Amino acid sequence: MHYPRTPHLPWSPGAGADDVRAGDLSGLVGREVVVTEKLDGENTTMYADGLHARSLDSAHHPSRAWVKALHGRIARTIPDGWRVCGENLYARHSIAYHQLESWFYAFSVWTGEHCLDWDRTVRFARRLGVPTPPVLWRGNFDERALRKLRLDRTRQEGYVVRTVDGFHRDEFAQRVAKWVRPGHVQTDEHWMLAPVVENGLGVAAPLWAVRSGADPGLSSLLAAVGVGTSELSAADVPEPVAVARAEAGLVDVRTRLDLLGRCGDTRLAGVLAALFHGCHRSWLAPRLVAPLGMPLARRIADLVGLHTRLHRPFPDNARRAGLVRWTAVADLGVLHAVAAASLAARAVVDGSAHADRRAVVDGSAHADSQDAADAREQVDWSALYAEKAGLLGETPLASLRTGLRQALRGCAADAADRCWAEAREAYALGRVTTADSAVAATWRWRDGDFPRLVLMVGPSGSGKSSLARRLPGVDDVVSLDDLRAAHGSRADQRANAAILHHGLRQLDDLLTDRRTVVWDATALNRQQRSLVHAVARRRNASTTHAVLLVPEDVLIRRNAERLHQVPSAVLAAQLRRFCPPYPGEAHHTWYVDATGAVRDVAGTLAGEED
Repeated sequence: MHYPRTPHLPWSPGAGADDVRAGDLSGLVGREVVVTEKLDGENTTMYADGLHARSLDSAHHPSRAWVKALHGRIARTIPDGWRVCGENLYARHSIAYHQLESWFYAFSVWTGEHCLDWDRTVRFARRLGVPTPPVLWRGNFDERALRKLRLDRTRQEGYVVRTVDGFHRDEFAQRVAKWVRPGHVQTDEHWMLAPVVENGLGVAAPLWAVRSGADPGLSSLLAAVGVGTSELSAADVPEPVAVARAEAGLVDVRTRLDLLGRCGDTRLAGVLAALFHGCHRSWLAPRLVAPLGMPLARRIADLVGLHTRLHRPFPDNARRAGLVRWTAVADLGVLHAVAAASLAARAVVDGSAHADRRAVVDGSAHADSQDAADAREQVDWSALYAEKAGLLGETPLASLRTGLRQALRGCAADAADRCWAEAREAYALGRVTTADSAVAATWRWRDGDFPRLVLMVGPSGSGKSSLARRLPGVDDVVSLDDLRAAHGSRADQRANAAILHHGLRQLDDLLTDRRTVVWDATALNRQQRSLVHAVARRRNASTTHAVLLVPEDVLIRRNAERLHQVPSAVLAAQLRRFCPPYPGEAHHTWYVDATGAVRDVAGTLAGEED
């Protein structure tokens, strides 16, 4: 299907004599619009069974070879009857790009005659593994604001305005318009007649390559996330061995993800989790926030932290409940793929003389081989069980969630989320099997008449107390530091047991009155948190973990600047002990970055839909 011609805005200086101009802007006025950068490439449309440029009979050209290969990798994810329209930027036209995230950007997705709304377009494109053009502005249509937009005309062609809401093909000319720089084409020869010159890719391009199913190579991946080869593994092995193991793990996990049909962020999470499988989860998550964003960073870290549990024996009578609980943490298909890939990486033998001597003396090589074989058997059995239980899909609890969401329309958000958490646990235990039974089992929490507890989690200096003071609707804060100060000195750790029991009694009293209470302490591991959760369960409180993921270097710098400094040895010990909670260990989980902003939330019933 031929992509429609986009009309020029009345103030577009690049409109030529034969271009279409917007007669009026009534289709945009009064609507929310999004303004994206207009990229200088070749309009390309992809289907499940083929692709073409703007011209339906477009012939072969060297600049189209790469986008054809991309289509071959992602076509299976495009539903029949859908089409993805975007810009093929492989070849330089009039603008030379040097920092592209990919050579293909999707700007609209169509189901027959209907163009998806912008937010669904972004989600669908990301699931395919392709980026969307940079957003320059978003809001209710404001001609004055759009006229004030300033572009770098040496490296930006223009911008496109479209309604955030979707629309029918017949409405295209009223819902989409563009602004193009004056004299846009600045070459003497048409780009298709000149030698093909590749546009440049930026440092993040390997991440999009992985999302779309390509293999950019180990060194490119490490550079994209800013991690060196020396940081690949926490194990005491030579760096060349760590690199060889990483490459072996990448090969294995890509094959498994191909069989699962995973792409987009889900695929990237699996690949990076296999790459960093030997790293400490509490170190990895904050490290990946900057290049990947909080949601993806914590998903990768959770896969790293959880995958080794699949290597160990697990009682079959509790296996289904455990796997269902893990669906709140990870895609189980990807988790099993990472667990298997880490074993493939471990099979790369350390060829050093020290390793050879150790194997001769104590037979450790044979023991390691047997342990790996046992672990592989455990992973295979778990995957088989999960498949038979219907838990290996990307959204195994989708019908339960959708049914509960529909039944709880009109409920307060936190009450609906509490019902969703309780329904998941009941489903894991086999007490409910359908959405209807889940609705019936969660009636007692529907009115929201219960206390609420926010449990801060993070090392000293991560910003727990500052966040506690800023949270809206908080009635009380139980701070162990304040209790120690009242006892004599906040630095005095000798009375920790008494201070803890005092704090727990105070929390118990406060939750009796249906209040919203913050527990402000490090709560570094599950054992420490379990004491607080016991009080919350007794008082039927809804629990929220506020997990502060701050890089180690930031914590050290902040500690040096604090009025009440923690001894460096104590902070180092906290970082070693820090084991962030997984989603599902509380009704909600907030993930907070170094700025103190909540960047991701787990446990909400109202989630994004495909």
